[in-house]
Amino acid sequence: MSTYTPALHYQGYQALDDLTAPSRGIARALAPWFQHALHWFPDNRWLLQGLAACEVLALTGLSHERPPFAITSVETDAGPLQVVEEAVHRTPFCTLQRFRKIGAPAEPKVLLVAPVSGHFATLLRGTVQTLLVDHDVYVTDWHNVRDIPLSAGAFDLDAFIGQIIGFVDWLGEGVHLVAVCQPTVPTLAAVAVMAEDKHPAQPRSMTLMAGPIDCRVNPTEVNRLATSQPFEWFERNLIGVVPLRYRGGMRRVYPGFLQISAFMSMNLGRHADSYRDMYRHYAQGDLAKAAGIKEFYEEYLAMMDLPAEFYLQTIRAVFQEYDMPRGCFHYKGRLVNPGAIRRTSLFTIEGEKDDICSIGQTLAAHDLCSKLAPYRKQHHLQAGVGHYGVFNGKRWNRQIYPRIRDFIHAFDE
Repeated sequence: MSTYTPALHYQGYQALDDLTAPSRGIARALAPWFQHALHWFPDNRWLLQGLAACEVLALTGLSHERPPFAITSVETDAGPLQVVEEAVHRTPFCTLQRFRKIGAPAEPKVLLVAPVSGHFATLLRGTVQTLLVDHDVYVTDWHNVRDIPLSAGAFDLDAFIGQIIGFVDWLGEGVHLVAVCQPTVPTLAAVAVMAEDKHPAQPRSMTLMAGPIDCRVNPTEVNRLATSQPFEWFERNLIGVVPLRYRGGMRRVYPGFLQISAFMSMNLGRHADSYRDMYRHYAQGDLAKAAGIKEFYEEYLAMMDLPAEFYLQTIRAVFQEYDMPRGCFHYKGRLVNPGAIRRTSLFTIEGEKDDICSIGQTLAAHDLCSKLAPYRKQHHLQAGVGHYGVFNGKRWNRQIYPRIRDFIHAFDE
């Protein structure tokens, strides 16, 4: 039975999505008509309620296409600069995107390592926008494995680490790594491997933000869920098979629709309130507030599937067996030794109210990098922010980013 159940999960979701897609499509098509009519009759109650119904209905399904970054300019100390997004290097599983500022002077190169956790790299749009003010920014734009053929091979933790090493090698000397959440562990591993190999392009710094370096510290609900079932349960119940209609047909994945279900179930009441607020704002003619909520959910509901190998290895090595803090983490059969890191400076950042990676879990990297000189280590605990606020929002812009900027520039030697 376990052989066929995962495939049926995905096929069932696909059938439901196909069944409801026409109604969402009609709602998306009618919304501009209501908006146009409201130009002539801005206070018409029926038009406002019609627009509200269409916009809410259109957001009742998931998208599996990456939204645009849509970063076209940035304000700098020298004034506004045009930004051009360039795909500078590509592998089957990831595109290295550069956000080139037209007319900018030479600045520190920052490689922002985005998570493979269900959302596209565009979830870090605000992070990119802020980093661009003072840096030459590159981002790991991971592809949706639903659209990657089996002939491209498997993508596991070793492949993720290898991609980071490969991108740093391609960018050359002088790179600063910034990793957000899940990739903090493979980023630390990549830097350790490069240090042990005495790689000439070892990063000048790595900033690890709200990541699960040691999940034994102050376990969160996410950590408890990961240990509430044996490893085999995750493989038996959460792994699906991509339908044949897609380029990645028959690839084993942790489906994005299961991931978003898990995300939303953690704060179901808050999401329901947001949808009600969006409807109410539209119906009352407060289109700006409604559009803000809509914009958030258009991004939040854009989901990608996770490679089964990568997801399962992460569950076991990071969340169940704590390989990195126990000194048991391996890369391609070799033991990873963060103690080998001597040249890459370390900055860790945590959020006081983070309910995904709690206080102390990221800080644990300092003990692991035992041979790194004390002056090369910094830590910042940001008061008043949850997980998302560590890399987005007002406190990120005003209080966290300035510290990252100063840290990077201090070690850009």
